[in-house]
Amino acid sequence: MKYVFADDLNQLRTRVNAFLQQQLQPFDSTPAQLADAMRYGILLGGKRLRPFLVYAGGRMLQADLKTLDYAAAAIEAIHSYSLIHDDLPAMDNDTLRRGQKTCHIEYDEATAILAGDALQAFAFECLSRAPDIHAEQKVALVRILAQASGGQGMCLGQSLDLTAEQRAVSLAFLQNIHRNKTGALISAAVEMGFLCSPHYRDQTLRNRLIRYAQAIGLAFQVQDDILDITADSTTLGKNAGSDLALDKSTYPKLLGLDGAKQKAEQLIAQAKAELQHLNFDTEPLVRLADYIVQRNH
Repeated sequence: MKYVFADDLNQLRTRVNAFLQQQLQPFDSTPAQLADAMRYGILLGGKRLRPFLVYAGGRMLQADLKTLDYAAAAIEAIHSYSLIHDDLPAMDNDTLRRGQKTCHIEYDEATAILAGDALQAFAFECLSRAPDIHAEQKVALVRILAQASGGQGMCLGQSLDLTAEQRAVSLAFLQNIHRNKTGALISAAVEMGFLCSPHYRDQTLRNRLIRYAQAIGLAFQVQDDILDITADSTTLGKNAGSDLALDKSTYPKLLGLDGAKQKAEQLIAQAKAELQHLNFDTEPLVRLADYIVQRNH
């Protein structure tokens, strides 16, 4: 049967959404709105690219899908918490996310902060309950996700991004921001699929997958920067032009729009080159790389 990326993405998005809904269903914070805000923040929508990477990479390496459910849910919980916090007035001050009101607008700032905190804790709870893998694999999963989301990864990237507002930065500095802010979780997603598989001790394989992930992670951010100035808010599902409004350094700003597009294509070519060395069915990962630079939101 011919592989269709859009169908695979939709099926895996449906799978992780159903799993998240099931795992969060018992949460009850009555009379506080915390549980509702958690569900709102994570089930609001989204492409689910990070869970897709967990599933696609792990499936390619014969990982159990039931194990991958927990890893995919964990990384989406971290990603969703980061978006809730990024949207706050003290950060990017956005009112629109995934085509809906941001969490702090739908609820309030304090509830949004706590919902993000709770989703972060929920992520590691999920990993602790992942079935059918060794304790060594669970510890590695926790370590990778913690490193990617903390002071050596996503949080560092967001902090650097805030310091770069309204000032000129070099291309190297911009790449350092986005390798952490966006790229760290994308790399973690690929590694987590790998760590759920029987091949989790193959360091050569792991290194190739990491290089693939680093390339698509940076390409994802380049495309985001392009879309911020070429797409409208309805298509994006968030406020278009927000980078310009905050006077952020972006790839189009530093390289020009054509230069940014060329940069994204170069990164995707690098990612695909890494996959050519693998003796597995890499088509889903190849198609995802193409999707990253072809998407319009």
